[in-house]
Amino acid sequence: MKNQTLVLFLIFFSFLESNICEAKLNGTQDDGLVDEVHAGVILDMGLWQGKVIQSCLSMAVSDFYRLHKSYNVRVTLHVRNSQGDPFRALSAALNLLEDAKVGAILGGQTSLEAKFLAEFGDKNKIPVISFSSTPRSFPMFSTKSPFFVQIGDDQTSQIKGVAALIGLYKWRKVILIHQENYDLDSDNDGAMSHMTALLEEKNIHISFVSAINAASSEDEEIIEQLHELKTLQTNVFIVHLSHSLASRLFVHAKRLGMISKGYAWIVTSKSMNHFDSRDSSILDSMQGVIGFRSYIPPSNELHNFTSRLRRKFNYADQTPYAMHAVQLNLGLLAYDVAWSLAKAAERVVVKVRRTIKLDARSNSSDLAIDETSIYMYRSILLQELLRSNFKGLGGEFRFINGKLISNEFEIVNVISGGEKRVGFCTSTGRITIEIYEPDHRRQLSDITNNLESIIWPGGSLTIPQGRMMQTSGKILRIGVPVARYPQLVEVTYDPSTNATYVSGFCIEVFKAALQGLNYQVLYEFIPIFVDANGISAGIYNDLIHQVYLKNFDAVVGDTTITAGRSSYVDFTMSYTDIGVGIVAPNQNKDMWIIFKPLTRQLWLTIFGFLILSRLVIWLIEVQTPRQANDGPRLPPQPSGFSSILVGRWEQLGNKWSMYVAAVSVFVLFILSSSYTATLASMMTVQRIQLNSKTSYIGYMEGSNIMKGAFISNLNFENYTLKPFRTVQDMATALSKGSENGGVSAILDEIPYIKIFLARFSLKVHHWFLTYQGKLQD
Repeated sequence: MKNQTLVLFLIFFSFLESNICEAKLNGTQDDGLVDEVHAGVILDMGLWQGKVIQSCLSMAVSDFYRLHKSYNVRVTLHVRNSQGDPFRALSAALNLLEDAKVGAILGGQTSLEAKFLAEFGDKNKIPVISFSSTPRSFPMFSTKSPFFVQIGDDQTSQIKGVAALIGLYKWRKVILIHQENYDLDSDNDGAMSHMTALLEEKNIHISFVSAINAASSEDEEIIEQLHELKTLQTNVFIVHLSHSLASRLFVHAKRLGMISKGYAWIVTSKSMNHFDSRDSSILDSMQGVIGFRSYIPPSNELHNFTSRLRRKFNYADQTPYAMHAVQLNLGLLAYDVAWSLAKAAERVVVKVRRTIKLDARSNSSDLAIDETSIYMYRSILLQELLRSNFKGLGGEFRFINGKLISNEFEIVNVISGGEKRVGFCTSTGRITIEIYEPDHRRQLSDITNNLESIIWPGGSLTIPQGRMMQTSGKILRIGVPVARYPQLVEVTYDPSTNATYVSGFCIEVFKAALQGLNYQVLYEFIPIFVDANGISAGIYNDLIHQVYLKNFDAVVGDTTITAGRSSYVDFTMSYTDIGVGIVAPNQNKDMWIIFKPLTRQLWLTIFGFLILSRLVIWLIEVQTPRQANDGPRLPPQPSGFSSILVGRWEQLGNKWSMYVAAVSVFVLFILSSSYTATLASMMTVQRIQLNSKTSYIGYMEGSNIMKGAFISNLNFENYTLKPFRTVQDMATALSKGSENGGVSAILDEIPYIKIFLARFSLKVHHWFLTYQGKLQD
């Protein structure tokens, strides 16, 4: 009986000592109440943001234990006011650690406070949960901060989304507008440096960075900055300002005409999260602005919570900012992190109690909690916190690498009625048009990477070009001639709409050249010298003269560059081949061409000469006696006429017949050489015939090529040149030939020749002559 009593006493003593140790671990002793886990909260209570976070934390703890009455562990919050001073925040953290024996610290609204508290947590092995939105990848944070946990909105995904949006509209230059802080807080500087690096990585050039003093209460600096920005050639702006500064900026931008057609404004969540469409002055000045705003999936729980928070702030503070604070994503994150901390605390106490019991069994004489046990308790609390995975009021609550996963941003377009959602930005920075939520789990649609239609500043539906001409907005008058080939320049008139349309290769080259400029050029095409039938009523020299007289700012068309014209106007670099081409019918396909180098009379003369020479040789040889081998001379014997024609010259015995044969061979050699040369010229260089008196050359009426020096070098007689008014007439004349009242060849510039050959299926041969006089076949 005594042994049983002793065993029971030892068990009771061990249980009592364990509770005492756990009470010491949590800063209190167990007096019959449930266990407590103390958490410190460091906020700037002078700001409405700090008030909202503190209220959300308190409401979260109250709501959690009201719904989880079976939990044995209670989280107790100890609030300290940092007054926005990082050193006060650090002092408050030390006070909470020593006096309240906290196991975790929630705080750090600015990047500098977060940095100080992160180093404090690493040194004292205590988890620090930061509300700062500065990414841990910024240089100000150490990459080795295992006790630092960030729950604020991650600006990295938003910056990627801004870059994706700019790339979607193919803007290559932007202007950044941010606020400049002269205090120790470098949150904005880190965000801007990160944004600059990411935009440059995406080949988006930042043409100008404008910094507005956040501490200035006067608007002169903002107006001065806007005047400077208006003179620049870039009209795409990224605004990363606080809500108060952004509101003042847009009011003055509206007054200066910068919220108009051609401009594009992109606003980050730093100010868009606080946008209130009920403020008519701000709404009117932000028409057409695109903004990134934290996206919170709607739910009944969220609606009920925001209603309670709104009633609470209406009762406590009647300022407009207090009412607007309920829209902040940070307050909802604070609510979710309080729930996560309460769940983790329950699991931590169970694990720590089990560990202490094991230590008590192994060493029952010393149950004091040493520093190692406290560090172990905080490490387990951190591990359990990072294992959190549930759907909270602000969306999915889960940590990856010590950082809360970023929720999506919604992209909104400010319009006259308030705002409309045009798309979403995912946590990876991808732009999507819609988000589906089947089975209570968000899935991103892959339908398109585009956005819904956006109403841009000035009520325009046209996407801004991203650049503005640095002038007073003058519209250039561009003269357009009516070209003979519509492939180059075509002018069409629509009588129903009374509109004139200009198209063609030259027009596309002009538009492509303007696309390469870093600014926008306003222009209008004006057809020049066009009659009622749409045919040109003037010559190109007259058109050039109109530019010289400044009746037009420029001319776009098939205008030839000449030395005379260059004395009056400036030309761009040539974008087509330079030179003149000759097109002639291809007559080399005749199988009887071998007989054409010589005339019929010449062929008969050659044949008669051959017969006569052979006949003379035969007459001489028949009268000449022959001598046999080693024998007497034989009397002359008649030889067949066929043998004479074959030409057996070794049988000739008379010297006169040999002389006649030699003369005939020489004549035949001369004739064959002439025949070969003539046949080669006919088959390879057909243009020799163009200089004959019976060959005519066609060209377009009004063409400038007839005045060139290289045309004079071709030695064409004036009467052999025939002008044509239309291309069809010239093609018809070429098919007829000079013998039938047409032409033997046509002469024109190389671009026209290429289009002519592509348009008409004629059996022709062409040559290209450059201005240097070289022949290019």
